[in-house]
Amino acid sequence: MSKIKITQIRSTIDRQEAQKRTIKALGLGKLHRTVIHNDTPQIRGMVRAVQHLVTVEHID
Repeated sequence: MSKIKITQIRSTIDRQEAQKRTIKALGLGKLHRTVIHNDTPQIRGMVRAVQHLVTVEHID
């Protein structure tokens, strides 16, 4: 299964509560923190909800 690397690049200050919870659920929370997740539809949906706060890279 392929993996994706997600890095938080923007702060959650003054963001909606749902976006803050999504960032926490992804395992992020501080700027420039990086996590690696399996590339699943659930993770993709979470990333799409906060796409303006993170960057995504594909890992093969």
